[in-house]
Amino acid sequence: MFRTAIRQFIEREIMPHVEEWEAAGRMPRSIWPRLGELGFLGVEYDEKYGGSGADLRTTMVLHEECARSRSGSFAMAVGVHCDMASPHLYWTGSEALKTKYLPAMCRGELLTAIAVTEPGGGSDVAAIRTRAVRDGDHYVLNGSKMFITNGATADVFFVAARVEAGSADKRHRGISMFLVERNTPGFTVSRTLDKMGMRASDTAELAFQDLRVPADHLLGREGVGFYEVMRVFQRERLVAGLHAIGMADRALDDTMAYVRERRAFGAPLSDKQVVRHKLADCATQLEAARALTYAACLKYEAGEDAIREISMVKLFTAEMVNRVAYDCVQLHGGYGYMREYPIERFARDARLLPIGGGTSEIMREIIAKHLPL
Repeated sequence: MFRTAIRQFIEREIMPHVEEWEAAGRMPRSIWPRLGELGFLGVEYDEKYGGSGADLRTTMVLHEECARSRSGSFAMAVGVHCDMASPHLYWTGSEALKTKYLPAMCRGELLTAIAVTEPGGGSDVAAIRTRAVRDGDHYVLNGSKMFITNGATADVFFVAARVEAGSADKRHRGISMFLVERNTPGFTVSRTLDKMGMRASDTAELAFQDLRVPADHLLGREGVGFYEVMRVFQRERLVAGLHAIGMADRALDDTMAYVRERRAFGAPLSDKQVVRHKLADCATQLEAARALTYAACLKYEAGEDAIREISMVKLFTAEMVNRVAYDCVQLHGGYGYMREYPIERFARDARLLPIGGGTSEIMREIIAKHLPL
């Protein structure tokens, strides 16, 4: 029932506007209260905060269906708000902060973003240089963040900053997470970034100059934010896997519809063995990715250590969706290179997945560390 509801909403209220949002470089704020009204935001959060009290499987359906919208941007924006940013508040925020902010987040009145990555850091979270210095009942933040999804439009940011210097071999120590409101003096959106894909999902560079954050906006214990970032990263990588599955599933549907209709040499392309075999390979890769992702999600849901499996999901699904993108564009021929066909946007959007949330190279290193080498 939930899958049917979210799919119908997307087909009615999202897909007709995708091209318009791509051209504008952002989505209208009006979609967020609508998502909240239908109960699609904060599905796993407690009902007392405005959530639905559902389980991880409901979240899995949400992200698969968002990714089937033919808009990686829409899927990305929802994923960040629901499962990459706001969990920092739900898991480590004080009761006062959760009561104040979570209901509005679940209603879609407050949009969230996660601000960890820095211009010189990339996947190296321990290299964070943004500083937070305690000053009475406030922390004073100075620094910058890069590649922040929802960064130009979010109302609330979860910011990683260093409260103390770490030694060369323990750089992860001394990092904390803070809840920062957009209208805080000293907060600036330096620029909105012009991207290859995901163009309707605004991505920004942020700057903090003598920004004063109330001390009670510290999330969790001071100095252990690195571990919270890593904890949320596990969820982010599962969501990325679900996005890859949903995107590839839609692309295959679109491509199969195209080759059934497109005629060449007197017959539909779907009659050609080379075409049929290429699609068979794509479908097989997709199902392998789906099985791997579902198994990791269930292990994660059971509370088991699933770092190895989640890293495998992130690696395999990100590379799978790009192989599918390549073949689907190829099977569209010249039309696959035209922006009037959604498959062209799919190929650009998919290219982010082996980069964002931890590169494929980083995933391989994590997996290797969990092998008996």
